[in-house]
Amino acid sequence: QVQLVESGGGLVQAGGSLRLSCEASGGTFYIYAMGWFRQAPGKEREFVAAISWNGISTYYTDSVKGRFTMSRDNGNQMVYLQMNSLKPEDTAVYYCAADQYGLGNSQSNVYDYWGQGTQVTVSS
Repeated sequence: QVQLVESGGGLVQAGGSLRLSCEASGGTFYIYAMGWFRQAPGKEREFVAAISWNGISTYYTDSVKGRFTMSRDNGNQMVYLQMNSLKPEDTAVYYCAADQYGLGNSQSNVYDYWGQGTQVTVSS
């Protein structure tokens, strides 16, 4: 089984930056595509970014493209989401997810494992 633990959330002013981290354990990390999703109160869970198992391909939802960067460190079993130029509409709980042998997918139902989330709040 794979366990995922997110960290790095917090309160930041609009225009600021945060880096979210997701630490994986209990599995063969390098075979998993990884995704970041977010959910704001009263809204559906939204795809944010994904990276293929080999780190070659990344995907971003249009609203974060150019501002967010996803990366992975297979040796340390970590994935990251660098968030720059944050906007109030980025406020949400951010979740890390793992998709075995995946190439990166925006659909949440393809992911096998999920973390508990980390809160990101962006003030205006």
